[in-house]
Amino acid sequence: MLDIVIEARKAALAPGMDVKRILPFRLRRMVGPFIFMDHAGPVSVQPPLSQSMDVLPHPHIGLSTVSYLFGGQVTHRDSLGVQQVIRPGEVNWMTAGSGIAHSERFEDPAALAGGSLEMIQTWVALPEKDEEAAPSFDNYKPEQLPIFTDTGVWMRLIAGDAFGLKNNVRTHSPLFYLHVVLEKGARFGLPTGHTERGIYVAKGSIEVLGNTYTAGQMLVFTKGVDPVLSAREASTLMLLGGEPLGERFIWWNFVSSKKERIEQAKADWKEGRILLPPSDNQEFVPLPENRSRPAGSPPPQALS
Repeated sequence: MLDIVIEARKAALAPGMDVKRILPFRLRRMVGPFIFMDHAGPVSVQPPLSQSMDVLPHPHIGLSTVSYLFGGQVTHRDSLGVQQVIRPGEVNWMTAGSGIAHSERFEDPAALAGGSLEMIQTWVALPEKDEEAAPSFDNYKPEQLPIFTDTGVWMRLIAGDAFGLKNNVRTHSPLFYLHVVLEKGARFGLPTGHTERGIYVAKGSIEVLGNTYTAGQMLVFTKGVDPVLSAREASTLMLLGGEPLGERFIWWNFVSSKKERIEQAKADWKEGRILLPPSDNQEFVPLPENRSRPAGSPPPQALS
């Protein structure tokens, strides 16, 4: 059955940079291991504003951040010394584990021209045994991500396994993550074999079980229900899910199965024990002081 329909909420990250925030949601914290999802853009700003959109160095623990672009480009730097420009169709998969800091900067004005910048960012919680793993970073090129096409259907496997497709993106638990583009009238189904599954409508509109859903909505389904969806117009979808990991606590950019680990991460960032990126260490996002913010509702600057 259809468990829930999640309506994206607007969050302002910086001047000119608004995002649609899908996860976490107060009635649905996770879909499989996915605990956070933002849809940024399309964004078009004048060059003087581009620097104000930068996401300054900030920390993470207990998760993997996954960046995927529809358009534009972003420069990633982290405390491992990695500097990587991500472009459309690529995947940046950063596993924070015991702790990492990174920044994301919009350094090419041309990438912001004409509203071309558009990206999806998700966080994937780690199994308990991997929460304190050594941090790592991988960039995957489009040719490493298998594509399937059929009449009216184009699909790229970003990570995991679905519809018989697999790739070498390093994950820590059973999951799937797909970018799907449908022509008007095309029909499509959900991958089977995963306990929790979600469809996020990034563009266009689809019909499922006799109802129409539009851009900015996520549909979450239980295992055993295999609905067929049809595109009412040209549509772009992100399909994701997998096996649940159990309860996770989330505060700002920190995710853990233990509340006390969140408190330790707060202290580590405040005291400078999480290193800044060596090539981007002149500024950073300070630890938020808003004590009233409910758990599961990260402050606006927590994009990735």
